[in-house]
Amino acid sequence: MQFVDFEKGCAPRALSIRHGSLLTTPENFVKVKVNAFGVNRADTLQRQGHYPPPPGESEILGLEVAGIVDDVGEKVSQWKVGDKVFGLVAGGGYASEVVVNPTHLMRIPEGMAFSTAAGLAEVFLTAFQCLRTIAHVKPAEKVLIHGGASGVGLAALQLCRHWGVEAAATASSSQKLAMCQENGASVLINYKESCFATVLGERWPSGVAMVLDMVGGDYLNRNIKVLARDGMIVQLAMLAGRFADKLDMGLLLQKRATLQGTTLRNRDDSYKTALIEAFSTACLDAFTCNELHVNIDTVYGIDQVGIAHERLENNDTMGKIVVEWK
Repeated sequence: MQFVDFEKGCAPRALSIRHGSLLTTPENFVKVKVNAFGVNRADTLQRQGHYPPPPGESEILGLEVAGIVDDVGEKVSQWKVGDKVFGLVAGGGYASEVVVNPTHLMRIPEGMAFSTAAGLAEVFLTAFQCLRTIAHVKPAEKVLIHGGASGVGLAALQLCRHWGVEAAATASSSQKLAMCQENGASVLINYKESCFATVLGERWPSGVAMVLDMVGGDYLNRNIKVLARDGMIVQLAMLAGRFADKLDMGLLLQKRATLQGTTLRNRDDSYKTALIEAFSTACLDAFTCNELHVNIDTVYGIDQVGIAHERLENNDTMGKIVVEWK
């Protein structure tokens, strides 16, 4: 087995490829030969020493993989050797083989490349969780998606369009906003040029049912300001830092607002299984007919993992970055 190794706190280019012993397959798991894996902000944070894996999980980076089932535990019936699959792992994705809970895998849609499937699970499951499982957005409602050109942002915009939900998106450039529009955003806001709260206050004075936010910081009170009454902010990252502005409690009460934090990696197995089942039933077929698609920014070779991390840390991406074993 080969895997990407690192020292906590190291620079991206210090990542190296190591060799290890072959994995055995427990009776309730499957082993997947990894063709490609997605790169996520959680990986860069873990490399920097800020996001340790859940207890008992692999120290190797990586939360999503795509590949071929290479071995099947004796108590597993839903997969067989040779099946093309993609899905979630709580760690260990940056390896040439990984042992996976069989209920955390999905069949790769017909005609989809491994490199594309490797960028599907984390962003679409996260977006689905936020929009459907947590916020319960409904057709004809309005939402605000921050980081619209990120992998999660683009997935969320597509799901909104798929469900008939109207979406506004923020991004830092006209190029990124154009991509947001292609993926379903009807209101485009360059946050470097305009205050999103002012723009939405004029465009949608009745407010939005939900805000999907990865930023935090000084966005908090502005997010509450653009909410409709009984609206919800779903917070899934803190790019502006750990601490936010002083919360305007009066505004929070006036809006009867909900502030909900969420993660996916440290959810228990049963939660992930239910989420994957719900997403597969509701959305997976839409990838076959291209009603939904994975936005891939770049596919790198295994020797370019450091470049992939640098680009993600510099916010220099539109869509998913994927790495292939070649």
